[in-house]
Amino acid sequence: MAEAQSSSSLVRLGGRTAGQLRPLRFQNHIAPNATGSTLIEWGNTRVVCAVMIEDGVPRWMKEQGVVGGWLTAEYSMLPYSTLQRKPRDITKGKLDGRSVEIQRLIGRSLRTAIDLEKMGSRTIWVDCDVLQADGGTRTAAITGSYVALALALRKLQAAGRLTANPLAAAVAAVSVGIVKDQALLDLCYEEDVAATVDMNLVMNAASEFIEVQGSGEEATFTESQLAELLALGKAGIRELLIAQQTALAPA
Repeated sequence: MAEAQSSSSLVRLGGRTAGQLRPLRFQNHIAPNATGSTLIEWGNTRVVCAVMIEDGVPRWMKEQGVVGGWLTAEYSMLPYSTLQRKPRDITKGKLDGRSVEIQRLIGRSLRTAIDLEKMGSRTIWVDCDVLQADGGTRTAAITGSYVALALALRKLQAAGRLTANPLAAAVAAVSVGIVKDQALLDLCYEEDVAATVDMNLVMNAASEFIEVQGSGEEATFTESQLAELLALGKAGIRELLIAQQTALAPA
């Protein structure tokens, strides 16, 4: 991947500079039974993103008279995705708070990428399963899910089930943070753990922010540091949008 602009010359794990994304690859159609799917490999983080589209909408939409379709997301980390086995949520009887937060973020992000009224009375299910976690699983899930969504809608259009393309601006996400007083793009796990400031950015192809999640980890950050992090993130997302376009280009 090309390098985003940064004032820092820090060399990181794997030889990356501060404004450089980890290697990124999409393997489309990884789940044959899904309407659209991809495996996003982002550094050592790997997430299967699959989309299935069903007729019908949630009951609350009918009761409230909301027209169009709906999109919802589920996110899970498989037990072998981390160095120490992560028990499945079903063994605890409920989703952990982190999983709930992330799947809501995925759903919010992708709903901005689609005109739900053009979907008709259909529900889009987005499933994100983390095969290997090395930082940035939520940003990988969002970035990969857009590709899976676009593939699914392309399939429906080809089958004549959609008369108009409901896709709006593409959506991608990336992490940024401050590690050892340096602003860094796309943190791996070791960098994320060491970060004094951690932030996730979700943006669309119109350069509009969808969500900004940022906090100091027992630290504070200045307005100039915030500006630097946003600049790094925006440059990284521009690269991700290009990578999505390449993944969706006709073979």
